[in-house]
Amino acid sequence: MIEKRQFYINGEWVDPATPNDHQVINPTTEEPCATISLGSQADVDKAVAAAKAAFPAWAATKPEERIALLEKFLEIYKARSEEMAQAISTEMGAPIDLARSAQWGAGYGHMKNFVKAAKDFEFTRPLGDHAPDDRIIYEPVGVTALITPWNWPMNQVTLKVGAAVVAGCTMVLKPSEESPLNAMLFAEMMDEAGFPKGVFNLVNGDGQGVGTALSGHEDVDMVSFTGSTRAGTAISKNAAETLKKVHLELGGKGANLIFADADEKAVKRGVISMMSNSGQSCNAPSRMFVQAEIYDKAVEEAAEVASKVTVGPASEEGRHIGPVVNETQFNKIQDLIQKGIDEGARLVAGGTGRPDGLNRGFFVKPTVFADVTDDMTIAREEIFGPVLSIMKFETEEEAVKRANDTVYGLTNYVQSQDGARRNRLARQLRSGMVEMNGQSRGAGSPFGGMKRSGNGREGGVWGIEDFCEVKAVSGWDSDVEPV
Repeated sequence: MIEKRQFYINGEWVDPATPNDHQVINPTTEEPCATISLGSQADVDKAVAAAKAAFPAWAATKPEERIALLEKFLEIYKARSEEMAQAISTEMGAPIDLARSAQWGAGYGHMKNFVKAAKDFEFTRPLGDHAPDDRIIYEPVGVTALITPWNWPMNQVTLKVGAAVVAGCTMVLKPSEESPLNAMLFAEMMDEAGFPKGVFNLVNGDGQGVGTALSGHEDVDMVSFTGSTRAGTAISKNAAETLKKVHLELGGKGANLIFADADEKAVKRGVISMMSNSGQSCNAPSRMFVQAEIYDKAVEEAAEVASKVTVGPASEEGRHIGPVVNETQFNKIQDLIQKGIDEGARLVAGGTGRPDGLNRGFFVKPTVFADVTDDMTIAREEIFGPVLSIMKFETEEEAVKRANDTVYGLTNYVQSQDGARRNRLARQLRSGMVEMNGQSRGAGSPFGGMKRSGNGREGGVWGIEDFCEVKAVSGWDSDVEPV
């Protein structure tokens, strides 16, 4: 059993003010794999005070020095990749090959992109030729609270920490109590890289405790949160008392529009993407809209693809999917699968219960429903499991209208060989991101949504800007070098 009860505050590992043990459960075995301590208001106050004290000197540090520290961190992160992959796999159930590639790799990629973006980022820039003595200055927001989820832990930690470092912010990280070990390992790497005391701090805890204390703290200038829409709403309300900046990356119910002229791999690609990470991705293409001409064939293919998706322990190598993160999530998914059956959707793959041969662990059958209608619960709610809903449409106009008929707006997908159609739909779909024909967004592309999927953008230049305040200055003396 791993015991990691301490927090990282002001450059040191310190004991919690009041011990409050919490067991981290391995979702493959349903057994405890580690014990941490949940923090309290006193721990938050101590961490925020350290970040506040460190802010003036850190904000005044030259960008080149901050970039150099990030580059040093990248070396350490790469050298300790196997430790990170093992931690993620054990605590949240990502199969070890996925943990080594996509889970660890997401963090590495984001940090590399921040280094690249930072080297070209102008913190002081002219307003324009019409105002030669005006300058626009990008300054760090201040003390930031970074609250991250369990499903893609390093993806989210690095998107926040990397941007905060480049901008010159100090920070307090609260990782999910479901998957805290990777973040504690991350803190070790930040320490090894030589970041000044107080710049980066970590306090473990749950949302109601440490999360609430951070989002309402009068000395926190910004909250960057990734998680459920419900929690994002609560954070926004709590943060409103101090009028701090709030960045939210929340849930999604992505539509995948597959037209009759889609390429032959479109359906398979959509199913595999939905099942990846056991369906625990906010940008998963969970609603597959298929044009009537190819609907029956697409349903048959989707069922066949899903039936070949294997499920197994996270510790085993291979391309299978692992368990979902915990019992609560498992039960929620089971209830929603049953709800789909009860409301009349046609089950063509999977269903309730664990897959054959798996009697322990939070394993879910890769599940596909056909003939889903827009009013069904499985078409409206974010399931956050390996469950796909397939729906038929006739026209492009109908597809757009139904795709947009959701409270969410994170990622939508389009599969068509008609370039003019793709461009039209990219503009009409109400989401922060649109991915077409299986082409991933490029390095440094902004990640984020609209509507109840949140606000703000993460990654690259846009991620750095989110951690900055914009200051307008007149009467600038361009003959003097900036301090």
